[in-house]
Amino acid sequence: MTEHRTNEVPKLHEVFANQFRIGAAVNPRTLVTQKDLLTRHFNSLTAENEMKFVSVHPEEDRYTFEDADRLMAFAKENGMAVRGHTLVWHNQTPNWVFENRSGGAADRETLLARMKSHIGEVAGRYKGSIYAWDVVNEAVSDSGEEILRPSKWLDIAGEDFIAKAFEYAHEADPDALLFYNDYNESVPAKRDKIYSLVKSLKERDVPIHGIGLQAHWGLEHPTLDHIREAIERYASLGVKLHMTELDVSVFAHEDRRTDLAAPTTEMLERQAERYGAFFKLFKEYSEHITSVTFWGAADDYTWLNDFPVRGRRNWPFLFDAQHQPKASFQSVLEAAR
Repeated sequence: MTEHRTNEVPKLHEVFANQFRIGAAVNPRTLVTQKDLLTRHFNSLTAENEMKFVSVHPEEDRYTFEDADRLMAFAKENGMAVRGHTLVWHNQTPNWVFENRSGGAADRETLLARMKSHIGEVAGRYKGSIYAWDVVNEAVSDSGEEILRPSKWLDIAGEDFIAKAFEYAHEADPDALLFYNDYNESVPAKRDKIYSLVKSLKERDVPIHGIGLQAHWGLEHPTLDHIREAIERYASLGVKLHMTELDVSVFAHEDRRTDLAAPTTEMLERQAERYGAFFKLFKEYSEHITSVTFWGAADDYTWLNDFPVRGRRNWPFLFDAQHQPKASFQSVLEAAR
């Protein structure tokens, strides 16, 4: 009965075939546990962690591509596209990258050489098989006047580490679309910083093709007006836009409850309203938005379990823990009409 019900509903990627790709973030476990759901409803995959620096390059002379290769094989076998995530980030980067042989800070030349070597190895390995890369992830400051957040990349290599990363990625795979990716991308103050950063890169002819809006959104924030303003501001730069890590938490930011074993009816109704409104907006701007990727596929697995509140589950997707479509799925279908 369950399988019959699941196979009765339209395939999500087919519903939006004329607008944008529909993607999901995966890991080695969900490639197995969510295989049928992934292959039915999605036509693009992103590695949740398996292509990050610490995962594929834990030591200077050692690469570990097994999990990433498994994802690529899964995608190829099922005719799915792949977004690469991510080449340069202040998190999940091993300490050796920033250190010299005696344990002190590496110099600029050494760090940039390591960056170039890493990007060449990783992007080069999947050249022609990954259609877009999140080249630099989360480099913009959330608060204050400064545009860039403090990081070892910035401290050692200087502000042009971002431009260098895009140049190295373009050299490694000239046909891949290259993105700057960030969260809180629709918060006006941070939106303007992201806009300024990408504008400055474009003005210097850095090979950047798009902005990734992570879209970790909730039941209230950001407002639709702020999302629309962000889309229009970024699109004015003449770049492609991807929604790269979409999920809709059922908890408000200040809600610290841990007592719910399942989402309330009100939560699910509000989530469905939000998803419907988001996809109407995405469809309206599909001239600019060419990919929408969820940061997961179904409620049996999400990074939001235990984050930011330990001991708490979350239910942020269109499909429930049994991979059945929720009210949010129906709202998204209605938005496509």
